[in-house]
Order: sequence, then C-alpha cells, then structure tokens
Amino acid sequence: MSFAERLQRAWYHGHPVLRLLSPIEAIYRRVVTIRRKRFLDGTAPSYRAPVPVIVVGNITVGGTGKTPLILWLIEHCRSRGLNVGVISRGYGAKPPSFPWRVQPEQTAEQAGDEPLLIVQRTGVSLVIDPDRARAARHLLGSEQLDLILSDDGLQHYALARDLELVLIDGARGLGNRRCLPAGPLREPVERLQAVDAVLLNGATTDTEQGYAFALQPSKLIELATSKDWPLDHFPAGQTMHAVAGIGNPERFFTTLEALHWRPIPHPFADHARYSLEQLTFSPSLPLVMTEKDAVKCRAFAPSGWCYLQVQARPSAAFVAWFDVQLDRLLSNHS
Repeated sequence: MSFAERLQRAWYHGHPVLRLLSPIEAIYRRVVTIRRKRFLDGTAPSYRAPVPVIVVGNITVGGTGKTPLILWLIEHCRSRGLNVGVISRGYGAKPPSFPWRVQPEQTAEQAGDEPLLIVQRTGVSLVIDPDRARAARHLLGSEQLDLILSDDGLQHYALARDLELVLIDGARGLGNRRCLPAGPLREPVERLQAVDAVLLNGATTDTEQGYAFALQPSKLIELATSKDWPLDHFPAGQTMHAVAGIGNPERFFTTLEALHWRPIPHPFADHARYSLEQLTFSPSLPLVMTEKDAVKCRAFAPSGWCYLQVQARPSAAFVAWFDVQLDRLLSNHS
C-alpha cells in the first residue's frame, strides 16, 4: 500500500498519528480561509465572464463523480437549446502551450484523461488551462456560448462564478471532517454552507444534506472496435480483471459486483498512465475498466478489452431546482 493510500485510509478510518498534523492543518485552514476572503471582498481580482459560469467541484481530495455530472449537465443544457462550453485544469496534461483546445483525436498525455473523455463523449468545446480565467477568456474568444461549465475549480476564486455545485461521495462522506493534511478536506466543512447545491453520489433519496445522485451503468464498449455490448454480454458470476485508476477505485469494483460479476480488482493511482505490459494479467480473463482509463488504453488495447459506460442520474428535485437556476442566470445575463 502506497503512502497516499495509507493516508486516505487514516482520513476515513482514523489513526492516532493524524494528531501530529494538527499544527499544519491549522496553518492550511487559515491560508485557504484568508485566500477566499480576499477574493470575496475584492482585495484580490477575479474575472467575471459575460455568460453564466457554473462550477462543479468538491471539497474533498479524490473522486466524487464530477465528470459524469459534467456530462449530464452538457446534455441537459443542450436539450434546452443552449450552447455550452467547458473549462478544465487538465490535470497531468502536457500540451504544447496553455490555454489548449482539446480535440477528440488528441492523446490523454496531451489533453488530460478527463477532458479528453468529455470531448470524445460529447464533442463539446473544451479548453484546458491551470488558469481558469484565462481558459474562459480563450473559450469565449472563439465560441458564441450561452454558459460555461467549470470541471472542478471550486477553489479557483480568480474565476467568478454564478453557481456552485458540490459533489460528495455518499459512502465515504467527509471522512474525519478535517482539512489537509490531517483530513481529506480542501476547505473547512463550513464552506458547504455557502455553495448553491450539494449532491450525494450514491444516495437514493434527497435529504437535508443534499440531493440524491447516482451513477447508472448503461453498456460496455470494446476499446479496439468501439462496439457496444449490452450489460448481459457477460453472464452472472463471470470472473474478470477490473482496472480502475480513479479517485475512489472501490466504487468501480462495487459497481461490477452489483452487476453480479466477480471482479479481480486492480486499483491504480488516480490519472495513472498505462502500458500493455502493466495490464496483462494472469490468468487470462475478460478485462473491464473505467471510461476514464479507456481513453489512455485505446492505442494498444487488444480485442476483448472493454470499459463500462455510466450515466449520471440526479434526482428529479435537483433537475427541477437546476432548471429554475438556469432560467434565473440566463435572465440576469440577457
């Protein structure tokens, strides 16, 4: 188990050594709190786009389902006749320069795995740049947009936002509710009181803590041919190798088990890079991976490797609330 894995286990299951990190946590909390206050009171400048900006983020380290929600938001806004653009940091991407427009034929090394996934799935206009404000300006300079979605970026206050949507893993929650490095929080838990909506990934009903949000498996797709396979392609009880290089790999393995398969888990670090040799396991069995991993493996995937495509399913109450917010934001910017 890596140091990062041991630290995450401590955040969510407890460990006495975390007490030693309290002084560093106190400094971290003070720094992030002061930084946010400087942007809120205008001491630090921020860029306000001429169209609504919706940030989809989290306050915890690790995956919470942001990318599937971004995909849902793109399609939902398009169904209302809106032209949507997306900006992203492009974690791990190494393009020739920033800002960088992501195209579907690019590689994950160049564009980043999550931005490339979003563009390949939807064809949306997407720009990556660690400077979110610069990314937004670049996107607006080349596209006539009705609104911008920011994939992550909750803590990037140099870009003003009109709506903040925060995702929380419904199973893991906020861990010990402490800030880095003593806990998984990027900002103090009180930050949730200021966001516009919280979605609980894995929850089945809306609660006072947030709206229900689920990831629903839809189909399997073979990497080598891009052919769709139904979920019953593999029979119940099928043993398979399961590859997940995401923030919370256990969620993927649990999903496969819920489909009545028997995954042999192969967790990797979030945003991991792969080779054919790394993913050649024994015994020889079917291999299923996440869509985020698939964008990095298509170039060398042999016949039979596939990924599980999932669809975001927010609650009806969230959809109704979000449509009201859209009407308000678009009216304010008209």
